[in-house]
Amino acid sequence: CCERVAINVAGRRFETLGRTLLRFPNTLLGDPRRRRRYFDPQRREYFFDRHRGAFGAVLYYYQSGGRLRRPPDVPLDVFLEELRFYQLGEEAEGRLREAEGFAVEVAQPLPGGRLRRRAWLLCEHPESSPAARAVALLSVLVILVSIVVFCLETLPQFRAGGEGSAQGLSSISPNLTAASPPSSSSSSSSRGGLTDPFFVVETICICWFSLELLVRLLASPSKTAFFRNAMNLIDLVAIAPYFVALGTELARQGGVGQPAMSLAILRVIRLVRVFRVFKLSRHSTGLQILGQTLRASMRELGLLIFFLLIGVVLFSSAVYFAEAEDAGTSFTSIPQAFWWAVVTMTTVGYGDMAPVTVGGKLVGSLCAIAGVLTISLPVPVIVSNFSYFYRRE
Repeated sequence: CCERVAINVAGRRFETLGRTLLRFPNTLLGDPRRRRRYFDPQRREYFFDRHRGAFGAVLYYYQSGGRLRRPPDVPLDVFLEELRFYQLGEEAEGRLREAEGFAVEVAQPLPGGRLRRRAWLLCEHPESSPAARAVALLSVLVILVSIVVFCLETLPQFRAGGEGSAQGLSSISPNLTAASPPSSSSSSSSRGGLTDPFFVVETICICWFSLELLVRLLASPSKTAFFRNAMNLIDLVAIAPYFVALGTELARQGGVGQPAMSLAILRVIRLVRVFRVFKLSRHSTGLQILGQTLRASMRELGLLIFFLLIGVVLFSSAVYFAEAEDAGTSFTSIPQAFWWAVVTMTTVGYGDMAPVTVGGKLVGSLCAIAGVLTISLPVPVIVSNFSYFYRRE
């Protein structure tokens, strides 16, 4: 066990102790009987016609007691092939894949019943069958139709009775706003109510979303895990505004609640509908990678916002005092200059506020340079996180 073992890999000679190799007896080098076929009695060494650059990391695996690091000059596929040749095992290969950024496949739990399992695979695993792929494609199509309708219904030519005049169900379709007087209800009734095209399309989309969410909820193996999933919460938020808006409008028509209050609530609910676009992340790997990148980069994004806040306060104060001599200045106060500082540091430059004095222009130049440097600092970390999750997928 204490004797030296000479190993020749494609002409490069390595030496180690026998007891070092015995730390992992289930591997090729750790088992004397397995490595015996590679022994050269004339040179009294083991000869392997393998990749020389990769063997240093393999030998370090024995010397360090299980730490495995891929050399930068060795491609991953070549290194994995060397690991399989030296029989280091699936555990070592799995740790290497995890360190390299590849996702470790975890067995997903499936529902117990046969019908529930079929329904779960149909809704959650598009790769499981052609029918599941068709359901996923139909779901994406319905999401896109809902988003297009949400955008088109705000066009003036699709509003009933002109600008600002229509009747109920306003959050479901702008054709049906609650701002019109009672006399205008009859003139727009031909396009309002349940026969409005936008309302009909929106109702069909909501029926599909509700059915899809209900099937996944009933078939899910764990109800607790189901509600902890962010994608399921997005699905719930996507359909909730429709029913809340419908209930609010029916209550308004029944005389319960004030019309102004109902209209304010419905406008907020209409804004929530825009988050329906995030439903695409269930079927889009790119959106999932973006979400994982932002989640992993929260610390860097927080530092970016913190640095920007410091810069905004500093340069807003500086430009306020630098422009104090100009009677017609737009920088009447430090809070008034916050907007200018944010626009300048982010290099947007709307031009609605601009310094006119020499001191103010100097402060503006320093503000723009500082903004570029501040924004560029966390970008490499965010790009690195994006590359990490991209390789995992």
